[in-house]
Amino acid sequence: MLPENNVKKGFVEDSDFSRLATEAHELWLRTFLELGYTYGWRRGELLALKVRQLNFMTRTIRLDPGTTKNREGREVAMTANVETLLRQTVAGKNPDDFVLTYASGKPIRDFRRAWWALCVRAGLGEFCRRACNRPVPKGKKCKACGAVRPKYSGLIPHDFRRSAAKALRATGVPESVIMSAGGWKTPAMFRRYGIVSSADQRAAMELLERARAKNSRGIAEVLPSESSKPPQ
Repeated sequence: MLPENNVKKGFVEDSDFSRLATEAHELWLRTFLELGYTYGWRRGELLALKVRQLNFMTRTIRLDPGTTKNREGREVAMTANVETLLRQTVAGKNPDDFVLTYASGKPIRDFRRAWWALCVRAGLGEFCRRACNRPVPKGKKCKACGAVRPKYSGLIPHDFRRSAAKALRATGVPESVIMSAGGWKTPAMFRRYGIVSSADQRAAMELLERARAKNSRGIAEVLPSESSKPPQ
């Protein structure tokens, strides 16, 4: 069999999420961010969520069997932030209404433009010309290649899925529990998301440096000084 080369890339750090949350001025979008960042659920799973799948008595969210990519049901506990946002989002709605809707009550379907605008405001995305890939203000013609139609480059909703997996692993949550919550069916599928971010890499190197510095001091204390060496 050929080696698999579909390792997932891209992470949302805590500082990135704070910037996104600050710029998310619509309730549905703010709730989408919180759910995605907490549970790592797919975009379609979040948009299909209905009020009847929320249980505020037990503080749980249930994804029905057949509504997920792997066709299996899931249940997770609400965090305090998730519960607060969901209560606001579903206020006045009926059990079969969608959780994520516009203020008019219309379900959220394609929200690419809203997402792009959010990421650009947060400094986590930009519009580039398709030919030379240079960032140019929207509506302006690129002087280098002459292209007019821009493309979006930056953070995507699926980055939340990777980030949630990494964050849960970092807190010591067992892999089986993370797989169950996020809907990863096999360990191989899940491990494609186990990529360490640059911030984690820096933290790891700092720990290594401190450990080596400590060991170096210990070695220096054990080694004899030049003056204490016996004459040849």
